[in-house]
Order: sequence, then C-alpha cells, then structure tokens
Amino acid sequence: MLARCGCAEEREERAVVLDTEVAIIGAGAAGLSLAHRLSRTAPGTRTPSVVLVDAPPGPTRPPRRTWCFWEAGEGRFDAAVTAAWRHLRVRPPSGRPVDGDIAPLRYKMIRSDDFEHLVAHDLASSRVVRRLEATAETVEDVPGGALVLLRHADGRTRSLRARWVFDSRPPGSLPAARTTLLQHFHGWFVRTARPVFDPRTADLMDFRTPQPADGLSFGYVLPVGRREALVEYTEFSRRPLTADGYTSAVRQYTEEVLRLGELRVLATETGVIPMTDAVIPRRVGASVFRIGAAGGATRPSTGYTFAGIQRQTGAVAAALRQGRTPVPPPAHSARSRAMDAVLLRALDSGRADGPALFSRLFTHVPMRRLLRFLDGGTRLHEDLTIGLHAPIGPMLRSALELPALPRRPFDGP
Repeated sequence: MLARCGCAEEREERAVVLDTEVAIIGAGAAGLSLAHRLSRTAPGTRTPSVVLVDAPPGPTRPPRRTWCFWEAGEGRFDAAVTAAWRHLRVRPPSGRPVDGDIAPLRYKMIRSDDFEHLVAHDLASSRVVRRLEATAETVEDVPGGALVLLRHADGRTRSLRARWVFDSRPPGSLPAARTTLLQHFHGWFVRTARPVFDPRTADLMDFRTPQPADGLSFGYVLPVGRREALVEYTEFSRRPLTADGYTSAVRQYTEEVLRLGELRVLATETGVIPMTDAVIPRRVGASVFRIGAAGGATRPSTGYTFAGIQRQTGAVAAALRQGRTPVPPPAHSARSRAMDAVLLRALDSGRADGPALFSRLFTHVPMRRLLRFLDGGTRLHEDLTIGLHAPIGPMLRSALELPALPRRPFDGP
C-alpha cells in the first residue's frame, strides 16, 4: 500500500505543468541577457511571459568568470563593468610593444558576479519574467511548443510547457569540424606589494611567454588599479594543461616576465573555449533553439563571446516582441566565419607562426580598425587590406585545402 501511495504522489508531481510563452534554460551570460531584454514592456509591442530556469548550486551551474568586449560610448551593462580601457597594448616575442588608442571604443571587463547581480536586480521588479531554480533534464517538441522536464533540488519533478525554448547550456559534445582548437587559460586576480600596473592600459596579448610545441601562448593583463589586476596565461592548442601546469605557467609569467614581485592572489579563474569551424546548429527543434556559446556566439578566431551574445539575444527579443519566429541569427557573418576557418587551419597545421602573425597585424593595422574587424564590423575592402598583412602563402594554401578536408568529431576533452 505504501509503495502504491509513493507512485501516486510521483505521478501527481509529474503532472504539475507550468505554462509560459518563453522558457530560457541556463542563467549564464546568454540566458540572463535574453531574460533582461524581455523583462520590460515596450510600447507598441507584445511582451511574452518568460520563465528563466536557473540550475541549483552544484556542477551544472556556470563557474565564476570574466567577460570582455569592446563598444563605443555607454553600454547596456555599464553598471556592472569592473574597469574599461581606451589604450591597449600588444607585446611581440621581442622588440618594442605596440600601443593603440581605440577611442571612441572602450575595452570593457565584466565579472560574472557583478553581471548577475545587476540583472537579478532588474528581473526582481519585472512582471513578465519568473525565475525558477531547477535542473532541466529533457527538452522535447510537442504540438504547439515544447515541454521541459524539470527536477528540483529536493528531487521533485514537474514539467514546463512553453511556446519557445532557448537553451544556453553547453552541448555534450562539439559538432564535427575540419579544425578545432581550444583556447584555454588560467588567471589570477592579484594585489601586489608595490604599484606596478598602469591602470590606463590593458595588455591584450603578450607573446613573451614560452611558446608550446603546437599552437601559441600569450599573457593577458587587465589592471584595475596601480596594485591590482587580472593576470592570465592563455594557450591556443588542442589539449588543456594540468592544474599544476597552469599554476606553473602563471607563476612564470608573473615572476619572470612581468616581474611583479611580492603579490597576493585574491581569486582565480580557469576556462576552456572551443575555437572551431564546425557548423553549430541554432535550431534543434520546431520550438527549441540554442543561444550563446551553444548557439555559435563565440568568434572562432578569438574566443570572444559576450558581444555576439548581445547581438543574438537582441535579435531574438525583437522577433518575440513582433510576433515573428524567433530563430537566433548567426552572431558572426559568413565572411567572418570563412576567414576564421582559414586562420584556424593555418595555426593548427603549423604553417603560420601565431605570435608573429598577430604581432604583425597589430603593428601594421590601426588597433581600432583591427578590433572592428575582429567583431565583424569592417567592409570587404577593409578585410582584404587587413589580409595583406597576414602571411599570404600559408593562408592561401590553407584556404585552398579547406574544401577537401573532412569534418570529423572532436576527440579532445
């Protein structure tokens, strides 16, 4: 009898169905950005009801991280910006550094805790967005929409029925590609005993790091004061390092290259970003879409994602308000993705010397124009001019062989 009662209770819990027009799965940068855009009513447009499904504390919740991007003037999330710079620097393996004034652009850094706090504050006063802490176990198309099976931290399950579902969770595996590299990094937020940083200038790429046998590496320094900065070691390669390997690399960079002296590590961050020419699907069902990095918002050649997320979620929000099918658009143009595929192949094949290539680009192309290029904001003639400063032979050979290369599943972690 007790067993029968337990089954009846379970069936009753599973029968609980919540209804909404829009379900957003995942409360990382993409999920929060889309929810934020839909949280306010706009005159003359319809405002859909939204449920934001946030994973409970644990391994499925995104770790703390830092997002960087560049834009002109004031931005939507400026209240969460930790620091911003109009001067950037690139350091070749040897020789003089390249400094650039990127005005009217600003290179901005947002820490995920500050971003989440800002968005949570705005969502708390929204009449259309509801937050729900649960794990999304399955998502399936049903007539007229999609059904999401949710499991709460206490084990209870229920279903969420939505007209449209936007899933921002990382996929279980990467699609087949001709080239896939990993951008993997480990960083320290440090406070030094003496003033050693210039808070007016960020070091975008410092190639004075020891270069791996395959791929490339560089340092990255974002100062927020004379004695505080985020200092990172980054690699583009096929395999991540061990935990000890990252610690050793950052220590070598801070002690032997930057010569920071005595310092205290306030916090750390580690990440792995796929850099791939895979075709990443943005629509995975009649009513189910992927957004953010899971929906191709990452720029393959750089790993930058935040700006692509804003373009993508802005377009989705506009479509929803206008009653159109809200298919997320590509975050980067077909021309940008084609150029990225050539670059990734040239780097992965070893034909192009990564530090020399990037150093040459930043030396010969105005930094503001190069940032516009990296964000897909340049015209075709500008792209061709920039391309003339890349190694022509290796890039041309890589471009010619790409059509014949098979797309294979990624065999890495």
